[in-house]
Amino acid sequence: MDSDVFEDILRTVKDFVRGEVVPLEEEIEQSDAIPERLRRGAADMGLFGWALPEEYGGLGLDMRQDVRLAIELGWTTPAFRSMLGTNNGIAGKALVNFGTPEQQKRWLPALAAGSAVASFALTEDGAGSDPSGVRTRAVRDGDGWVLSGAKRFITNADHADVFVVFARTDPDAEAHRGISAFLVESTAPGVRIGPPDRKMGQRGAHTAPVYFDDARVPADAVLGGEPGTGFRAAMASLTRGRLHIAALCVGLASRALDEAVRYAATAEQGGESIGRFQLVQELLAESHAELLAGRSLVLAAAEAFDAGTDTRMGPSSAKLFCSEMVCRVVDRAVQVHGGSGYMSDSTVERLYRDARLFRIYEGTSEIQKLIIGKGLLREAGA
Repeated sequence: MDSDVFEDILRTVKDFVRGEVVPLEEEIEQSDAIPERLRRGAADMGLFGWALPEEYGGLGLDMRQDVRLAIELGWTTPAFRSMLGTNNGIAGKALVNFGTPEQQKRWLPALAAGSAVASFALTEDGAGSDPSGVRTRAVRDGDGWVLSGAKRFITNADHADVFVVFARTDPDAEAHRGISAFLVESTAPGVRIGPPDRKMGQRGAHTAPVYFDDARVPADAVLGGEPGTGFRAAMASLTRGRLHIAALCVGLASRALDEAVRYAATAEQGGESIGRFQLVQELLAESHAELLAGRSLVLAAAEAFDAGTDTRMGPSSAKLFCSEMVCRVVDRAVQVHGGSGYMSDSTVERLYRDARLFRIYEGTSEIQKLIIGKGLLREAGA
């Protein structure tokens, strides 16, 4: 996208997030839902398709633009971005990178417009950060396939129109080779969506279990038309998603630091501003330095991603550092607020709970360390 056009979009999104979404954060927290007017506003700005190709109605942002947008979206409750995330990220990108032309024409325009929602159904008991452990099965039956199994923690499951479902189609193949991806409509017979999960934080962002009870799908439901590419599709989607999540962490850390600085500048203890206390300044300074480091890492990793010079270790490094960094920054923000920061009506209390998930989903911190470590050894020829 043209840089001037993107800058206009970025300013519009920033104004919308801070002027429209932030004032409704408490309503979202209490209702566990995104107000319809915010959904309509996001659709009008094209946010359901920021990363989808322009030919299908999306904005076609590259990774450098994607992360800058994510930093702005990260300023507010993660639930707002989550509403848009699967269309643009792990589910939508699976269609962009691996879908047949017919599958892309069928789904991408609707996803970009926000008239349809796609969910990425990968995680199971025993198969989360490592997709090779998938146990959901798909068995060929006549001119179609029959899926059986269960998925957990599936984002936007209760709003989804289509699931990108990963299932084992060749039980005799190596763990990562016998997996295929399927496009399964939520209304297909045998598809059952469980009640939304009750989570520590990120209220308004729904996850739920999805069950496939001998769900039958046609032959053309196989993503890309050929079985066996599911593991590759999953890893490609997750890699980009990890860099996007890292940028969200930068945005949330920016908000937490802003809350901490404003509180330190106005709250008093012993008749003077607590911001005058050097140990409070230390907390703010450490957060500021880490925030700048995280932002720089995300922007550099995005540039390398677009150039194709690093599409694996850079995103993992950014996801690892920034997801850990935001938790430290928010923890310090609570400390600056003292007892007030522990109260449920405090913004930083909510941010503290919201931030914790970033170290877990789309690849835990431990998985990112393994990816980075193995990559370094591979580069050394070990």
